[in-house]
Formats: sequence, C-alpha cells, structure tokens
Amino acid sequence: MNIIEFITSNISTLLALVATGVFAGILAGLLGVGGGIVIVPVLFFLFQSFGVSPESAMLIATATSLATIVPTSISSIRSHNKKGNVDFDLLKRWAAFILIGVLLGSWLVTRVDGKLLTVLFGAIALLSALNMLFRTGKSALYQKLPGTVGQSVMGAFIGFLSSMVGIGGGTISVPLLTLYNYPAHKAVGTAAAIGLIISLPGALTMLILGSTPIDAPAGTFGLVNLFGFACIVPLTVLFAPVGASLAAKLDASKLKKIFACVLLITGLRMLGQVFL
Repeated sequence: MNIIEFITSNISTLLALVATGVFAGILAGLLGVGGGIVIVPVLFFLFQSFGVSPESAMLIATATSLATIVPTSISSIRSHNKKGNVDFDLLKRWAAFILIGVLLGSWLVTRVDGKLLTVLFGAIALLSALNMLFRTGKSALYQKLPGTVGQSVMGAFIGFLSSMVGIGGGTISVPLLTLYNYPAHKAVGTAAAIGLIISLPGALTMLILGSTPIDAPAGTFGLVNLFGFACIVPLTVLFAPVGASLAAKLDASKLKKIFACVLLITGLRMLGQVFL
C-alpha cells in the first residue's frame, strides 16, 4: 500500500487527529493548560470510536501524548527562557529524581492494564478541575519549598504520575510549586522544562518496550501512534499563538472555569467507563 492509498483508507482517522492538534493548540494558548491534559482524553475517546478497546486506547493515548509533548516543550522552554522564567537551579536539584520517577512510571505503563491508567487520569483530571475552579488566586499553604529530601520526593512524584498518565508535568508541578509560595510565572516556565525531562524518556520507553495491542489503530509502534504524533504536533504549535491572541480578546478566567467544568465531566466519564 502506497502513501496515497494509506491516507485515503484512513482519512477519517487522520482528520480526527488533525482536529485534535488544532483543539489542543488553541486551548494551550488560550488557557495556558498543558497539551497532555487535553490530548489524552481526546485520543482515549477517539481511538475507541475506531473500534479500539478502552484499555488499549488509554495505553496508546498516554504514550502518544508524551511523544507530542517533546517538541512542544522544547519550543515552550525557549520562549520562557527568554523571559528568565526557567529555574535551572531547581531543575538541577530535581532532574535526576524526576527521571527516576519517569523511568519507573513509563516502564509500568508497558506492563499494567489500561484500566489503571484510566482511573489515574480520571482522578488527576478531577483534581485539576477542582483546583482551577476553587483555588485560583488563593494564597500559598507554605512559605518556601521543603528541604532536599522533600524536594527529591516531589520531583520523583511528579515524574512518576505524569509519565503514567501522559501529561508533561505542568498539570501537577505548577499547582504543587505554587502551594509552596513559588512564583507562578517561574512555576509555569520551569514546568515546560520538567515536561521535556518527562516526555522524552517516557515516550522512548513506551515506544521501545511497549507491546503494540492487537487492536491498535494504524501507525502504532510500541505504544506510540506515530500518525497521531505527526498530525498533532505541527498543528498544536501552529494554533497555540491563535489561542494566545484569543486570550487577549476574551475573558480567560471565565473560559478557564468552563474548561475546568469540561475537564470535570471528562474525568467523571473516564472513571465511569471503568466502574459503571
């Protein structure tokens, strides 16, 4: 089968993946949310619509999301670094522990049932939504970051959970850092760099060690759907500035609350697929 025949026979899948990239890019620019928190649930439900089982869909969505975060995080790091918002001192302290967490988490993804990942993502989506709805603008709980041991645990925790659910780290690291009175702008910039530490080894582990499910969609190698990667990445990068332009014209705080409600429903729906 040549490339033209492949495209025509999989046109609906490719168009849906293109739409995912557009949607993720606009939301990322509009609300400042990480791509993974959008891409994973969209791919999870999209793959199921093409006959993939929920378990396989979650595994592939997780790995593919991590792969898409690699190039987008590099672009984001460059942008935040120009503004001086990447804390390289913090990264030096955390990097090894994040990596340990990522390697353990991504290895587990290649071994566990997709239902566990669905439950984890659903729970994280609910917590993220509640954080967006109720904690915005609230003061920090602590005045400074914990000591060396505490920060090591935080780094490993972020790497482990983020790699297991296919998110870049910002969803967990930004709220966690701001709890400790860490400047929000630096938390966001540093989270972009944390995303690269998570996504690159995580995606490679799932690509190399993951066994492709028998019902995987076309273009899946290991657990990474390369066609999804190729469709989503350029469009996410292309449409993020569009979202940023819209943010300047619209009430971003209200839109963020709407997205939080959608995320809340998404998390509940994912948990419902497992338990109901």
